[in-house]
Amino acid sequence: MNTLVAVAIAPVGVGDELVEYVSEIIRVIRASGLPSRTNSMFTEIEGEWDEVMAVVKEATAVLADRGIRTEVVLKADIRPGYEGMMERKVRVVNETLGEDVAVAPAAGASA
Repeated sequence: MNTLVAVAIAPVGVGDELVEYVSEIIRVIRASGLPSRTNSMFTEIEGEWDEVMAVVKEATAVLADRGIRTEVVLKADIRPGYEGMMERKVRVVNETLGEDVAVAPAAGASA
């Protein structure tokens, strides 16, 4: 069952600068081999439900296993029978707007 999630995983109570923590989390997500794309607020991950949720769990454990309070915000779009939705959704909006904008392929996606 194809699943596209937008997830934000962050430590709570460790100060104002989170880049080192967030970078560790994103490293785990990218190492999974699933298509992913990071923006300023979320990282999107696409794949089969169990695979995606396993990556979210592993990425969350990066902090939680060290005793750090961890906040997870997750939004999921489950669309059986569809793949490549991370790029397709953006492309369709751009086409509707009449824009000829190339969508960069997600990390781990085949071009």
